[in-house]
Amino acid sequence: ERTNLSGVRHILLVLSGKGGVGKSTISTQLALALRHSGRRVGIMDVDLCGPSIPRMFRVQDSDVHQCDSGWVPVYVDQDKSISLMSIGFLLEKPDDAVVWRGPKKNALIKQFVADVAWGDLDFLIVDTPPGTSDEHISTVEALRPHKLLGAVLVTTPQAVSVGDVRRELTFCKKTGLRVLGIVENMSGFVCPHCSECTNIFSKGGGEELAKHAGVPFLGCVPLDPQLSQSLEEGRDFIQDFPKSPAFPALAGIAQQILDGTSQQS
Repeated sequence: ERTNLSGVRHILLVLSGKGGVGKSTISTQLALALRHSGRRVGIMDVDLCGPSIPRMFRVQDSDVHQCDSGWVPVYVDQDKSISLMSIGFLLEKPDDAVVWRGPKKNALIKQFVADVAWGDLDFLIVDTPPGTSDEHISTVEALRPHKLLGAVLVTTPQAVSVGDVRRELTFCKKTGLRVLGIVENMSGFVCPHCSECTNIFSKGGGEELAKHAGVPFLGCVPLDPQLSQSLEEGRDFIQDFPKSPAFPALAGIAQQILDGTSQQS
């Protein structure tokens, strides 16, 4: 039976047990890096209480339209190389709070999976809320019949964050979700004037966790003012700042995802 996800080759979840570690940032930059490698990418934003993906691509004022197959995702560019679906497009006012109980949230996630006309995509990246709760279980169960590649876990270096992400590893194990690897975000601050790296939040927690759990470590992404600026302005960081210290880290993470999919094929 053909579904709206039949044309999607790989589905990738971006998870973390903790909020504020940069899941949406990693989702956004991973989509851009994959787009620059010639792939067609979609992002499903299931962070219903904090839908930041539309703003990061500067399409927060766009509307969702209907077609015969369901909702048409919002396209970032004329080439339609990146498509988005988020509750942010469905709110009457951008500052409206989503004050919903679990069943209503779960119903919308199932609708995002079943009723969005994604078309042909190489990757569908699912940006999730923090934690291991209702929304995560609903997302994994709704996507399980489709080509679910696995999960990328995001942490920051300090022990508190690493401890929360360790619980996310347990969630993946209990739900049978393959862990593609761990990303350590905000791993040091590189001074834009002297290029010296200062480890504000310590360093190495993500790599240590990956080693302990026996999963791949995908890389460290430093705090970078140019990355923050590009997210605020909805710019393409991968294209605009190739000399940034965060660029090789993000490009390397995307390449490891691509290498993993080619090996699986």
